[in-house]
Amino acid sequence: MPPPRPIVDGMSRVPWQTHVYRNRHGRGVRTPMFGVRLPQYRTKSGLFDDIVASQIRRLSSAWPQLVKPVQFAVEDVPPVQDDVWQDTSSTTSRSFPAQHGVPARIVLYRMALQMQVTTRMELQWAIRDELVSRIAELYGRRPEEIDPDWGM
Repeated sequence: MPPPRPIVDGMSRVPWQTHVYRNRHGRGVRTPMFGVRLPQYRTKSGLFDDIVASQIRRLSSAWPQLVKPVQFAVEDVPPVQDDVWQDTSSTTSRSFPAQHGVPARIVLYRMALQMQVTTRMELQWAIRDELVSRIAELYGRRPEEIDPDWGM
C-alpha cells in the first residue's frame, strides 16, 4: 500500500493551476471546454442584456435628455394579469410613466422578444425598435423622431 499523500499539498493549489486534474472517479480529464473569456461562455440572457445595454448607450448618446431620467429593466416573461384576454398592450415590452417620485420605467421581456426572431441581428433590431417605441410613447413623440431607422 502506498503512503498517503499529504492533504495540505493538495489544498494549497486550486485544480485549474495543476497540470492535469481528474474527475472525482479518477477517469477523465476535467478541464474547461473553452475559456471563460470566449463568446461561447455567454448565456442567452447575458447576451440579451449586453444588446440592451449597447442600445441604451447608443440612444443615450443621441438623446441624453430623454434617456437619462428613464430606468430600464429586463424580465424573462410578462407578468400574468387577470384581464389577460382583454389586454391589447404589447407582450414584448412595457413602459410606465413617472409618477409620485418614481421615475419613468421601460421593461423589456426577454423570452417574448427572443421567440419572435431567429438571428442575433434580428434580435438587435427588435430590441432597438422596442426601446425607441417605448421612449417615444413616454414622451409623446413619433418613433421616427427618436431614431430615423426605426421599423426598418
